[in-house]
Amino acid sequence: MRSTVGWKADRDGTRLERVALERRDLRPDDVAVRVDFCGVCHTDLHALHGHTGDGPLVPGHEFTGTVTAVGSDVTRFAVGDPVAVGNIVDSCGTCAMCRIGQENFCHEFPTLTYGGTDRHDGSTTLGGYSREYVVRDGFVYPLPDGLDPAAAAPLLCAGITVWEPMSALGVGPDTRVAVAGLGGLGHLAVKFAVALGARTTVLSRSADKADDARALGADDLVVTTDEQQTAAARDRFDVVIDTIAVPHDVGPYLRMVAMDGTLSHLGHLGPVTVDMMDLLVGRKKLASAGSGGTTTTAAMLEFCARHGITADVEVLPSSKVNEALERLGRGDVRYRFVLDMADLA
Repeated sequence: MRSTVGWKADRDGTRLERVALERRDLRPDDVAVRVDFCGVCHTDLHALHGHTGDGPLVPGHEFTGTVTAVGSDVTRFAVGDPVAVGNIVDSCGTCAMCRIGQENFCHEFPTLTYGGTDRHDGSTTLGGYSREYVVRDGFVYPLPDGLDPAAAAPLLCAGITVWEPMSALGVGPDTRVAVAGLGGLGHLAVKFAVALGARTTVLSRSADKADDARALGADDLVVTTDEQQTAAARDRFDVVIDTIAVPHDVGPYLRMVAMDGTLSHLGHLGPVTVDMMDLLVGRKKLASAGSGGTTTTAAMLEFCARHGITADVEVLPSSKVNEALERLGRGDVRYRFVLDMADLA
């Protein structure tokens, strides 16, 4: 086994504690990565809140780092390469979804970066809030030149979560896109839509976000608490990317979708109640997506490199992980926390 150190949930899931961790010895197709920067995701917060203490929990599933060792069969990477890893680290590899590079929809469910079950030894995967991670080479991505490794880390979860549906829906210069929620996911959705050439609008409960929206490149902001503005936005957008992380009524957003358009509901993955008339009038579609497969993730990173897109981040030493999670819980971040893991050396 390989020894490292990281941040593990205490028994109650109320805090993360610095502890010694063990990683597996490298299999022939494995890559060992020194984790340099790891993003802090709402999923990490949810995992901690739901932690029962029955198994180990080390969060973190969007990180960049440096290759420190490779297995005997690995040819794509060498020691010293800058790389990135997302929230999927393995899949069955044989189902219809895996064969087309959509491992995120693996029929046997993909192996998640933390809280998953290793497909070989049955152990629980431990995440990127650590100094080293060992991962199958097919789920490691070269980090393109020019992308700041700290600001690029959130691309591997927040970024791919919004990129996949926008790519699948063909967002481009002739598309009118609205983004609901200007947080970790939403600000990247705006950056992607603008870079794709779409006319881009931010949907916000407050006009206070107008300056932020313009700074990100958006053309417009619609205040969703203003009845006149929402009425004027009826049937206006070809694609609405909903990144709001709490339960909410999707009806007002569906009514802003144009004929044959789509509302992609990404931020809150719980039950949704839909008035079918909001879909019927205009042949509108309600869709969702989760993470991305290897093909789409690689394409997103190449796109980001061409257009200079990274997340807007606040970088903290990993010793402040509990502070970051507490602040994330009350929305005190613009727009993504990233942990610098150098203090674990």
